[in-house]
Amino acid sequence: MIGNSLGGRIALQMAEDDSSRLRRMVLMGSPGVGMTVTDGLTALRGYEPSLDNMRALLTGYFAVDTSIITEDLVRVRYQASAAPGAHEAYRSMFFDPRHAGNDLGITADQVRAVRVPTLLVHGLEDKVVPAEVSWTMVNLLPDADLHVFARCGHWTQIERAAEFNALVGGFLRGAGSPR
Repeated sequence: MIGNSLGGRIALQMAEDDSSRLRRMVLMGSPGVGMTVTDGLTALRGYEPSLDNMRALLTGYFAVDTSIITEDLVRVRYQASAAPGAHEAYRSMFFDPRHAGNDLGITADQVRAVRVPTLLVHGLEDKVVPAEVSWTMVNLLPDADLHVFARCGHWTQIERAAEFNALVGGFLRGAGSPR
């Protein structure tokens, strides 16, 4: 299982609910214990679908090297955000009282109970989820490694694609630790 950002939090929930379904897990810029509300997270949660707003969000908070933010990428991301029901479903996750916590409701004890070998990957300059969250999580997960990419923001899989693919590919094939 590979989860980016909120997808990482979903992967953690899957690991907690039924770890037998997962052999290995990769968490990329994922929220967790120690999460704080950043300017990037505030901007993401406050996003209203438009091309201009998507462009501002991506160039202001997602990538260190903004040259990777093409008009095609802006358009594709905007269209996904504006699909019928998508924006409403996304907002309900953050403005529903059941999900009021900054860490999306995960505790240190829940993380310690996860037995799935995990690779945490984070951009050092992530403006959405601070890299410190992954440092906290690697100290809580019983079988985890952490790789932090310098000169990289929230999209490690895009900003450092070749290195990311090699790292994650090796981990998923079982090369290196965690085992």
